[in-house]
Amino acid sequence: DDVRSEYMARRDLLVEHLRRMNGVVVPQIDGAFYAMVRLPIDDSDRFCQWMLEEFSHEGQTVMMAPGTGFYETDGLGVDEVRIAYVLERPELEKALKVLAHALAVYPGRTCEQPISAS
Repeated sequence: DDVRSEYMARRDLLVEHLRRMNGVVVPQIDGAFYAMVRLPIDDSDRFCQWMLEEFSHEGQTVMMAPGTGFYETDGLGVDEVRIAYVLERPELEKALKVLAHALAVYPGRTCEQPISAS
């Protein structure tokens, strides 16, 4: 019960932060420890690689899985990433702030509205 409760709290934290970001679409998450999230980006493979190789905020970045690897049909998942919420809540919150900052400056951003990094 304690583990289940902790993961539900992590899920709720993830959803709350992601839904504050313009252009981000978060599905209903039931019974998993990850979310497939639609981001305002041109290419999830390129975005995830950019995050690891070129981006950092306050010396940190975030590792995610590109959505393209989770679909059999070409073209699906191109604007999606898989985010696992396995970090403890304080670290997860930091990671979400880093993601918000990354989305605000990513060169392949597809959302015209600024992304809140709060």
